[in-house]
Amino acid sequence: MNRQLAAASLLVILTASVVEAQTSPAPSGPPPRGFKRVSDLVKIPRFLPGLGALYVRPETLPVGPFLAYDRRGRRVSTIYMIPVEDIGNRKKFDLAGFAGRNDHVSIYFNEGHPGVEMPHYHVVIWHVNKAGEARVAK
Repeated sequence: MNRQLAAASLLVILTASVVEAQTSPAPSGPPPRGFKRVSDLVKIPRFLPGLGALYVRPETLPVGPFLAYDRRGRRVSTIYMIPVEDIGNRKKFDLAGFAGRNDHVSIYFNEGHPGVEMPHYHVVIWHVNKAGEARVAK
């Protein structure tokens, strides 16, 4: 009986945590400690249309996470840049997560760019809806 009660309690706690993570507002404010503006690390614009202003902990390159902000300083997404070679080699990734609302995910190929020169996939976890995504498109 005590095991069943403990298991039921754990299930309620986990369910509440998942619901809170999916419905809480998108994170805002400055990036966490240790994150640097990508444009200060490599030669790219301070704001990238389609992604926003990016921040990363340099020691996590090339995968990230990269935190993306709109022009008003609101976090719109968390991005991982997964090298194609690592996918081909079946490398396992344990990606750090960030609490907050997650609306949808985009995955697309990129040939490479300053900071992550090798071909890779962008895995973009959007913390905003499609209208919020459109805010960083321009």
